[in-house]
Amino acid sequence: MNLIDQVNEGIKTAMKAKDADKLRALRGIKSAFLLLQTAEGASEVTDDMCIKALQKMAKQRRDSLEIYEQQGREDLAAIERVELKHIEEFLPAQLSEEEVVEKIKSIVSELGVSGPAAMGKVMPLAMSQLGGQADGKLISRIVKEVLS
Repeated sequence: MNLIDQVNEGIKTAMKAKDADKLRALRGIKSAFLLLQTAEGASEVTDDMCIKALQKMAKQRRDSLEIYEQQGREDLAAIERVELKHIEEFLPAQLSEEEVVEKIKSIVSELGVSGPAAMGKVMPLAMSQLGGQADGKLISRIVKEVLS
């Protein structure tokens, strides 16, 4: 079952269970998927495209959550936490920081590069291999640390 079907089934389940928080989050996800389907040049929406949209939504929720917590708006932060939890249910498992470090080290040794100037060679390969499994900021920070 692809992600679009999983979200649609989740909406049905949330409606039957009268779970308003989950329903709001799933409707937001469905909306993002519909935008992908109606985008110009999009003939078919793949799970990879859906995962990228989910990652973008999760990042937006994390950023909003951080701002709300800084400003003491716990009422809004609670909503963002709930939506983030439901979005993350559809994302692939995230790698730990140690696992990301190991993968980056293997990429660097595979390319045989060193020094900060090699970041332009390492980052595209690291993002393609780890993109769905780790945050881009984390990958970038670890690449900088490994190369310096």
